[in-house]
Amino acid sequence: MPRVLIADDAQFMRLRLAKLLSRYGFEVLEAANGAEAVHTYCLDRPDVVLMDITMPQMDGLEALQVIRQQDPQARVIMLTAVGQEALALQAIQLGARDYLVKPVDPSRVIDTLQHVLAQTDYGIER
Repeated sequence: MPRVLIADDAQFMRLRLAKLLSRYGFEVLEAANGAEAVHTYCLDRPDVVLMDITMPQMDGLEALQVIRQQDPQARVIMLTAVGQEALALQAIQLGARDYLVKPVDPSRVIDTLQHVLAQTDYGIER
């Protein structure tokens, strides 16, 4: 079962994504800020990280860089608000695999995860 770390300071967003991913058989880990995301990633090594760009204590771009320093193969998908696409493109340059614009479409989330996980042995049943 693939493990996904959801890193977002908005609890409702973490809950919404966790419910969606659980329905598709993912094990879900959560972090409320970038520092927690880095800590959780280093301890649990999830298969994919869904990470908001704008978070307190350590933003998503900084957390992405730290995670990629610890694990250059880390699979990170950034979450961004409408109008922050330039930051999302910066995240791609820093090593993120893709990005999703909030509010996220559930089918787009699953499709993006399938694409990223296609590089592993995991599959997703619909």
